Amino acid sequence: MTVREIRLFGDPVLRSACDPVRIGARGNESLVEDLLDSVRLPGRAGVAANQIGVGVRAFSWNIDGDVGYVLNPVLVEVRGEPEPVDEGCLSVPSVGYPRLRHPWARVEGVDLAGEPVVVEGEGLMAQMLQHECDHLEGHLYIEGLAPEVKREAMREIRAQDWYRAQG
Repeated sequence: MTVREIRLFGDPVLRSACDPVRIGARGNESLVEDLLDSVRLPGRAGVAANQIGVGVRAFSWNIDGDVGYVLNPVLVEVRGEPEPVDEGCLSVPSVGYPRLRHPWARVEGVDLAGEPVVVEGEGLMAQMLQHECDHLEGHLYIEGLAPEVKREAMREIRAQDWYRAQG
């Protein structure tokens, strides 16, 4: 079992759009195994590849005991009016704020063999799909906060021990 260290706010790998996964490339199986091992820890809904330091389009999820992964995911559909949901991020530990998210989402991608994968759902699944796809574009959830809330979040982030330890 390989649980990889989660990269934290300020790490450049989190701010860059990820490259597509080359299906059939050596190392993909290890990446997927690490993503799955890393998301199985309690309190984790999703882990994007860049959160474990790999700048490719892949993520894993663990929602209500449903654990899986998708390579080269594309958020193809959202439904419903965005509504505020409490959100946090493993890359921004101990900091959570309400963020607007659509109540339903659908992602399409592939598995290790290149076979189609469709992941869709509502509630926490929809939130996770949107959150992880944002990661793969180099965006953290705090970027979608209202300006006054984002200022408060940034003050809170700068006050965190983990943030000060990076500098």
